[in-house]
Amino acid sequence: MRKRKITVRKYTGHPKYRFTVNYREAGKRKRAFFETKNEADTFALNRNIELKNAGREGAEFPTWLRVMAQNAVEQLQPFGKTIADAVTDYVARLKASERSCTAEQLVKELLAAKKADGIGERHLRDIRCRLGVFAEKFDGQMVGTITRKDIDDWLRSIPFGAQTRNHYRALTVLAFNFAVRQGYATANPAMGAAKAKVVGEAPSILSVTQAARLLEAASPDVLPYIAIGLFAGLRRAELQRLDWSEVDFESGLIKVTAQKSKTAQKRYVTMQPNLREWLLPVRKIKGKITPDDFNKQFVQAREDAGIAEWPDNALRHSFASYHMAHFNNAASTALELGHHDSRVTFAHYRELVRPATAKAYWQITPESEEKVVQLVAQG
Repeated sequence: MRKRKITVRKYTGHPKYRFTVNYREAGKRKRAFFETKNEADTFALNRNIELKNAGREGAEFPTWLRVMAQNAVEQLQPFGKTIADAVTDYVARLKASERSCTAEQLVKELLAAKKADGIGERHLRDIRCRLGVFAEKFDGQMVGTITRKDIDDWLRSIPFGAQTRNHYRALTVLAFNFAVRQGYATANPAMGAAKAKVVGEAPSILSVTQAARLLEAASPDVLPYIAIGLFAGLRRAELQRLDWSEVDFESGLIKVTAQKSKTAQKRYVTMQPNLREWLLPVRKIKGKITPDDFNKQFVQAREDAGIAEWPDNALRHSFASYHMAHFNNAASTALELGHHDSRVTFAHYRELVRPATAKAYWQITPESEEKVVQLVAQG
């Protein structure tokens, strides 16, 4: 189709402007007014050149938009991408954000899906516990808007060791993989989150004084969990599954069933005399050792005991270290812990504490705090 030439016309509707030029820009009709014919001719000539070089479509394309497009092309060029690629990706993110869900809702849906898939209760509890912290941190925020930096900052704020932090990261990766499959996010930002470097250092443990004060500060509901953790060394998951019916005061043994053991093997753990003293006043015939509001009560006990920074897996590591130093038998300690290889136990826990300090640890009883402090000072 022949392009219509832009021309100058006389204008009599204004005392100052005597010439006018009609043209189109961005699909809209426009009119420019001029005092002299020379100004009007120059403007019309420039518009006709644009029309001739780029066609009507190019002439109607605003200059600011052309500049924006050119800048976009230059920024995308090093990545081998086009404006169309960028728009497709961004629109997908906007759509995902619109149909996204909160972090709390994501965790609920993930738990329901895993339960339907037949995942074991231990794994479900781990997801619920660790991703519950994630949901609380990003409370109310749509998962589609959470960035890698957000996750990095959150993981680095977790007051635990490197290995535990990496456990949180792994479950967050799992959650975002689920979010991508559900259409709640277009990518998994947790995949790019930094892993903490796990250094082969000796495990951190509670001091004898800290252990005594933690027991004294614990409420009757949470006391059995703490005492069994400190003096029998059960794993967190094993403690959470333990029932009072499996604590046998007559034989002096605690039964860890195969279903409740990490290694899927049954074992019996010795109830040391001081553990018996802590448990007798709060013993029950049956029922869970761990209370439903465990986290709240446990944190309160830690605060009341003045333990600001909690060592990773502190209860079990304390048991292993003090048991090894006091009884001086790696095979016995490994058996209590449920380890297959006593050499690993020996290499991991040997010489963490002095024998005198270990002796004081195993004398921690409900009436012993002052005595324990004296023994530690003497040792």
